[in-house]
Amino acid sequence: MFKLISVESLSKTYVSKKEKITAVDNISFTVDQGEIFGFLGPSGAGKTTTQRILTTLLPISSGTAYIAGYNVLTEAKKVRANIGYVSQLGGADPNATVRENLELTGKLYGLSNDVTVQRMEQLSKLLDFHELLPRFVRTLSGGQKRRVEIAQGILHEPKVLFLDEPTTGLDPQNRANLWQHIKKLRDNGMTIFLTTHYLEEADALCDRLTIIDHGNIIAEGTPTELKKKISSEVVSMEMKHLQDSEKMKLFIKQLELDKVTEANMKFSIYTDIGEELIMDIINFTKEHQIELANLSLSMPSLNDVFLTLTGKELRDGGKEEEQ
Repeated sequence: MFKLISVESLSKTYVSKKEKITAVDNISFTVDQGEIFGFLGPSGAGKTTTQRILTTLLPISSGTAYIAGYNVLTEAKKVRANIGYVSQLGGADPNATVRENLELTGKLYGLSNDVTVQRMEQLSKLLDFHELLPRFVRTLSGGQKRRVEIAQGILHEPKVLFLDEPTTGLDPQNRANLWQHIKKLRDNGMTIFLTTHYLEEADALCDRLTIIDHGNIIAEGTPTELKKKISSEVVSMEMKHLQDSEKMKLFIKQLELDKVTEANMKFSIYTDIGEELIMDIINFTKEHQIELANLSLSMPSLNDVFLTLTGKELRDGGKEEEQ
């Protein structure tokens, strides 16, 4: 399958008076044509920096990057002609109508009026905002505005669409609705590079993903592949009293379990014998009069993947730090 994006040994460093900061550290990955590729990580991990490099907004310190066969550093103009970019902040003018915003976008891309009108009709129906064309953007909901901004990003029919935190600030209903529209774009042949810190979003949308933390890629694969790597089940429990946490640590050590994380009286145990382990824990707590606030058995999530790889949960946040 054709690799629409190819990144090899990419690094980005910033030099201040006091120190050298490496925002992206020697990363490599590829993105196939027609897939949703997730770039997952906490705020400050290097997601936005990488995306800005790929969209020609930041220079490369070292390494190479190609989009649609064009070198990001030496063929920036051709790269820009083949990409669409929807930033976290968006770009629609709130004091213009939806139609006026799309007409202006068409002019900026050098499209004829006829082509702009034709694509506006197609995209407004595909993304379900046709009835909103006469309305001012300032009157739209967050989800409606986001769909208009995505239409602006693909009006010129790019080969790759970059979406930076597309659902930040949306309520759960609008977020789920936007997920369906993003999938629809993929089903229509669009290649999508998605940066997000929402684990459930990456799980729901991405065909493949890369997890980045502190500028380094720490895992890559399909969501299913990544979850299978850690275990088939997760036993989660939370203690009611701090002194009981020490007893539970000793108990878990006696069981010789390898994949265990613990923080703030909460334990996550990754295992292939979840039901058996649950019974052992229940018997132990009864015998030693330990009170549990919570005990559950579930399939692993991407948060469990991140927790296992880093020893901490994904650091939540809205806008990414300048890294």
